Amino acid sequence: MSHSTEQECWQVLPENADPISQPLVKHQYSADPSAHVFEGRVYIYPSHDIDAGIPFNDNGDHFAMCDYHVFSMDEAALNKLSSTDVQSAVIDHGMALHVDDVPWAERQMWAPDAAHKNGTYYFYFPARNYEGKFQIGVATAKTPHGPFTAEPLPIENSYSIDPAVFQDDDDYYMYFGGLWGGQLQEYRNNSFDEKHCEPAAGETALNPIVAKLADDMKSFAEEPKELVILDNNGEPFKADDERRFFEAAWMHKHNGIYYFSYSTGNHHTICYATSNSPYGPFTYGGCILEPVLGWTTHHSICEMNGKSFLFYHDSTLSEGVTHLRSIKATPISYDENGKIITIKPYNV
Repeated sequence: MSHSTEQECWQVLPENADPISQPLVKHQYSADPSAHVFEGRVYIYPSHDIDAGIPFNDNGDHFAMCDYHVFSMDEAALNKLSSTDVQSAVIDHGMALHVDDVPWAERQMWAPDAAHKNGTYYFYFPARNYEGKFQIGVATAKTPHGPFTAEPLPIENSYSIDPAVFQDDDDYYMYFGGLWGGQLQEYRNNSFDEKHCEPAAGETALNPIVAKLADDMKSFAEEPKELVILDNNGEPFKADDERRFFEAAWMHKHNGIYYFSYSTGNHHTICYATSNSPYGPFTYGGCILEPVLGWTTHHSICEMNGKSFLFYHDSTLSEGVTHLRSIKATPISYDENGKIITIKPYNV
């Protein structure tokens, strides 16, 4: 399929646009924040953007991240999200994992996530192996900030990018997948074939993938399966639909309802769909976040003491450089019917 190029899908802002929140850190670039409450603090697990001098392309080679840092903040810091002083309340716990310490991984440490079980913290991350294929790895530590020790091999039967791990009582589920550079379009029924490509306009769109994790948190307990997302008429999205899944899977639960949220990629919004099961099917619910400056958009949703927050990124700190992004956060809210109220990331 011929798709719009990344450059054609670029997002720009009016000159008078005022961001609703400030970067959480300014001493380095970071993106794709996965946020969780552990030990009474919000821990943020982002990717670490660098400028590696690699030419811009739709395959994402210029996103050449090679390590991870973990950040944390307390509840008081969440009240400073729009303040330029917020950085003073965010702790950088230092390097948590480097690609050189992962035996199977060659490059591109993209968007990660984390989970906790029985005193151990599990860090999940995608990277390209030495055959150029993305797989998902796991590393462990006894603290939420690491440093983490990687398993020698990736998770068996894992592929593509953007792992998001959701705890539902005693069960843990991993959601993953991403188009274009994330290679999801080259898989069907968990099998790779380079002849596969993104569906053409008018064809049924590809869906994200879900698998329950085994008790060891280092393997799948089942064969990965598609997470079906439907429109409000009960029909699957088409590949050219601006609401279809592209990347950045995230799952959270609110008032007994499962919310699956994701990025639409070249359509530049964060959307969500709801279900009464972690496996779906999910029905489209609406837009959470309107487009941000740059090209990518990626998020997580975290609740602390009854208040919900959206963690996301944009490229305002780098003045629009797409691969030099900064993590941010802002409160989110629901209406009386459980619908998430759309957030405008800039005041104009």
